[in-house]
Amino acid sequence: MSSAPPPAPRLEADALVVGRRVAKLFTTDGELRDIGHDDARALVRAGPVLICHRMATARRLGIDPFPAFDLLELFAFARPATFCLPTGRGLAAALGLPLPLSLDDEPTTLATAAERLLAELAATPEAAAEPAAGIARVMAAGGWPWGAPVLEALAAPAGGRAETRSLAVWERLPAWEEQAPPAPPEDYPVSPDAARARLGDLLGGDAEARPQQVDYAMAVSDAFQPRAEADAPNFVLAEAGTGVGKTLGYVAPASLWAERNGGTVWFSTYTRNLQHQIDRELDRLCADPEDKARRIVLRKGRENYFCLLNMEDRVRSLAARPGDAVALGLMARWAAASHDGDMTGGDFPAWLGDLLGPGLTTGLADRRGECIYSACSHYGKCFIEHTVRRARRADIVVANHALVMIQAALGGGEDMRRTTRFVFDEGHHLFDAADSAFSAHLSASETAELRRWLVGGETRRRSRARGLERRIGDIVAADDDGREALEKVVRGARALPAESWRQRLIDGRAVGPAEAFLAEVRRLVYARVPNDSSPYGLEADARPADAPLLAAAAALDDALAHLLTPVKALAQSLADRLDGDAARLDSATRMRIEAVVRGLKQRGILQIEAWRRMLAELAEEPADTVVDWLAVDRYEGRDFDVGMHRHWVDPMAPFAEFVARPAHGIVVTSATLRDGTGDADADWQAADLRSGAAHLGAPTATRIAVPSPFNYIAHTRIFVVTDVRKDDMDQVAAAYRTLIEAARGGALGLFTAITRLRAVHKRIADPLDEAGLTLLAQHVDPLNTATLVEMFRAEPDASLLGTDAVRDGVDVPGEALRLIVFDRVPWPRPTILHRVRRTAFGGRGYDDMTTRLRLKQAYGRLIRRNQDRGVFVLLDPMMPSRLYGAFPEGVEVHRVGLAAAAAETRIFLEGDGPVTG
Repeated sequence: MSSAPPPAPRLEADALVVGRRVAKLFTTDGELRDIGHDDARALVRAGPVLICHRMATARRLGIDPFPAFDLLELFAFARPATFCLPTGRGLAAALGLPLPLSLDDEPTTLATAAERLLAELAATPEAAAEPAAGIARVMAAGGWPWGAPVLEALAAPAGGRAETRSLAVWERLPAWEEQAPPAPPEDYPVSPDAARARLGDLLGGDAEARPQQVDYAMAVSDAFQPRAEADAPNFVLAEAGTGVGKTLGYVAPASLWAERNGGTVWFSTYTRNLQHQIDRELDRLCADPEDKARRIVLRKGRENYFCLLNMEDRVRSLAARPGDAVALGLMARWAAASHDGDMTGGDFPAWLGDLLGPGLTTGLADRRGECIYSACSHYGKCFIEHTVRRARRADIVVANHALVMIQAALGGGEDMRRTTRFVFDEGHHLFDAADSAFSAHLSASETAELRRWLVGGETRRRSRARGLERRIGDIVAADDDGREALEKVVRGARALPAESWRQRLIDGRAVGPAEAFLAEVRRLVYARVPNDSSPYGLEADARPADAPLLAAAAALDDALAHLLTPVKALAQSLADRLDGDAARLDSATRMRIEAVVRGLKQRGILQIEAWRRMLAELAEEPADTVVDWLAVDRYEGRDFDVGMHRHWVDPMAPFAEFVARPAHGIVVTSATLRDGTGDADADWQAADLRSGAAHLGAPTATRIAVPSPFNYIAHTRIFVVTDVRKDDMDQVAAAYRTLIEAARGGALGLFTAITRLRAVHKRIADPLDEAGLTLLAQHVDPLNTATLVEMFRAEPDASLLGTDAVRDGVDVPGEALRLIVFDRVPWPRPTILHRVRRTAFGGRGYDDMTTRLRLKQAYGRLIRRNQDRGVFVLLDPMMPSRLYGAFPEGVEVHRVGLAAAAAETRIFLEGDGPVTG
């Protein structure tokens, strides 16, 4: 009979929680005390205390980060790859503890949570305890405060040696196996009736009847019929109001088509939040986890996945950087438990990057295209390679717009070559996604990145940056032409900006033709902008270009020509070897060469050719399909990039060419495809334009609109506040405070500028705290946006201030979101690109369309369930009535003063009281 596990060690440390005005301390003697921030600062400097999120605590105290028993680090070690909100309440929920009801309860909650986690570690089976203890020893040697209690809990022998090999997570991961390429899919249709039947199976017999969802699924099945003509996909524009259930509506015909035809359907979204929401919905299709892992793949770009070789490089340098041990230990624990190595929205805790810094967390991904593919000793266990291979055989791949567009433009990519059917959810973002995917940027950061990719790290001996020589030197070693081309590529790349280019441009010390051109761009921007005090960006028209800029452009073009020639020669040499040595190349080497050739074309040839076209056309007018401008990008008043930008006037033209025409069936769906002018034909024409359907000609897209089942007239109120001056930040802040207090939290404050957001936060954070209401803020709190949204979602009385990035990522049901406040009408920013598009797409009508869509998308976040109630407020008396089409028919817009808006908000959210205008 085995003996009982030893008791978990008791942590002898005071627990501290810091509020905005006072801190709460729970001592090891069991005493709960209030202390001021000065005393709290002295306490944390005297020795490690028990806290939750040391970065946020340090910011609240106004000091630098400090050593502490951070419970989030212990949670990440004890429960790797497990979700938890980074708060005391979040820890309690994850551990099954009573939720703290106030700040007074939180310190004792932290103490109890520490005991629970240490007890879990004490109960770790012996087989798992040994590798965990090895990692903990390394972390303890690196100064981890939790090292000793964790080792004690794991019953690890005292005085054990810290072996960095304990961090070699790659040795413990399973390997994937290569398979023969899958056959092309068949092309049997999915009938509307079959789609309806499959939807019934997905919903189950007890599901609430939703005829709108049935209508939607049947109509969407049109995209899953055989294509009748080349370059003419079955294109469905499907607007589905919030609550219709469009996800399962398109899953029904898509899953049926994939099963019948042995093909893959790609679902594409704009936000990571929806990507993972769709993945959760697909549990209805595949309830068994093993079956789901085979049939469903969540796919992102390489830069989102953990790189084992980058991890190994960091582990090898640990002797010189012992302070990295804590982060590397936690990353090793996570990677061993991760489902797929996804570091952006998967099972990686986003707050871990906030605590440990991006360099040792998300920076371990393949962010710079330096992958050496099969030459990597970890290739057979690589997360991304495994995901790519799973995607080739999956029924459904859940991806994002950017990945789909870039892969399609490059010929289909590694895992899209058999794909003929696409569903673009969040279709209202297709225009913006295409705008980004098909643009070109001749900027300092882009050119410096190309140099780094070609040359590698140049200032640090043990840099993780692997240039071409390190990646393919062995492949071309016996090839005189290939070796000579490689040497010329490396020499030619030195014409591009080297490290520390930013300071040289500011100081007027440009080195090389690229930096000289960028210095002239910067000079011209500052000379031509009417106001150079903007904290976030300056821009000027590229034409007319003056003589110094044209001379610098000619010199840079010459340098790029000298670089492009050997890049092409090297790519051709490697391609020739694929043909000439086909009989002798093993599969791994062939795939490695193919990957390098693909990289040389994408990152080298295509990019350099685009830059040269931009430079050559500086002295003349470019085609009317594109627009160029010069820009100095800034953040908080400091330059961080400079360059020349080129965008398509209508980015849906390349989308139609590279994505839509080759496809057999496409669904573009959203709750906000039409902007609501009141003219049905004009609304659909605008949807055709923004979805790419207008570029396909005959046959025209199938258009369907399924209304929301929600009663917006009864469940929402809209107020335009008429007595707040939007240029007076004291008045704007007072309005936000008053409305948030009226709603008792649950508010999303949306801002058109970061400076306005911060100004309001500074004025209202303390008063709301005194009222017992939590206020979170993007660009203020030391937390990434995804974590802030999750905290907002979990706390019914919390409010969140953010920009459009928050609006796009918020999907918060029920009581957590009951009030949305815009600081002013969200007109498009008056940029050069907007000026050109405004002229091309209808002048004021284009402004109105863009603004209505933003209002419509924000308003649509309010009601996610039948019982939800919500209030929508604009603090802008200049809100024109022609924008009211953004809101559902019959919902009245009340123009009232602030006091009336606050009073009516309180009455409406508390019950069914009348609303007066």
